[in-house]
Amino acid sequence: MKINGIAYRSIWRPSDDAKSIRIFDQTRFPWEVEVLELRDVGAVAHAIRSMQVRGAPLIGAVAAYGLVFALQNDASDAALEKAAADLIETRPTAINLRWAIERMVTRLRALTPAERVEAGYVEADAICDEDVQVNEAIGRHGLDLIREIWERKGKTGRVNLLTHCNAGWIATVDWGTALAPIYMAHDEGIPVHVWVDETRPRNQGSLLTAWELGSHGVAHTVIADNAGGHYMQAGDVDMVIVGTDRVTAQGDVANKIGTYLKALAAKDNNIPFWVALPSSTIDWRVRDGVKEIPIEERSQNEVLFMTGLTDNGAPGRVRIAPDNSPAANPAFDVTPARLVTGLITERGRCDASEEGLKGLFPDGSKPAS
Repeated sequence: MKINGIAYRSIWRPSDDAKSIRIFDQTRFPWEVEVLELRDVGAVAHAIRSMQVRGAPLIGAVAAYGLVFALQNDASDAALEKAAADLIETRPTAINLRWAIERMVTRLRALTPAERVEAGYVEADAICDEDVQVNEAIGRHGLDLIREIWERKGKTGRVNLLTHCNAGWIATVDWGTALAPIYMAHDEGIPVHVWVDETRPRNQGSLLTAWELGSHGVAHTVIADNAGGHYMQAGDVDMVIVGTDRVTAQGDVANKIGTYLKALAAKDNNIPFWVALPSSTIDWRVRDGVKEIPIEERSQNEVLFMTGLTDNGAPGRVRIAPDNSPAANPAFDVTPARLVTGLITERGRCDASEEGLKGLFPDGSKPAS
């Protein structure tokens, strides 16, 4: 995708320093476009924990390079296992992180320590390249759904979509998951309009999704998180489409906090609720998402304070609750499969069920070819 007309991926290895990676500091968007240089595992872990890098697929890609960085001075078996365990712990809910690290460990464990660093870069590069291809395929399969809506509306008016959190190109290596079909529909000439949930408390929707869509020229409107149900009741939403950080073997969906409420409202108003994901987001070892998926509890300060542009035009932070009021901050919730219309993957669409997933992925956790 592009920033100011220049094509970027969200992670890259610069030609003049191929032993490091570059990412965008997502805590600075949309006020500033700041590029971070990461060249050691500590910096990678900090970037993931602090949400300078976010989005399940991108976290996995960055962590893959972090594992390579950790082996630069010590590529022993013990160092490999320790670095893998440490990186997995940085964000417990998003399964792509564990998927990427386990893929790296499987590849590198079979090699001698002397071979591991170079082979690690090759494998991490492959994870990034594959992510781009996977997300483009997700976009094509999701585009068909938007086309169908446009046809049903007699190609009049506009197609109204609602999304939650950020599942665009900045959350992946490129294209995005939930936003990929929206970009493709826009580029095809379908008049799409996106209701963008602000996505409290980190405001990924209003800060990242709105910035992405605006940069691409996609019509959109930022709304308060609690407004989505109102627009569904009014008939102003044709489809809800979101990304996800983990999908269980029976189709339960863990995504940014607030997704469950959108699914309930969509169900009550007979609006299709679709979830876009790469197969690396499926956790075949977990069935019941509500009972088994660990929900990350983040700092209460994310709820108690908000960051934005102040009256003088500079970014600033303000407290929005009394000094003596504590806050709870679960980062994710789980939407049961019964509320999900279907899943959009790189292999196609399927029901949010064990049967649906096995139909598309009979080989289970093996990556798509």
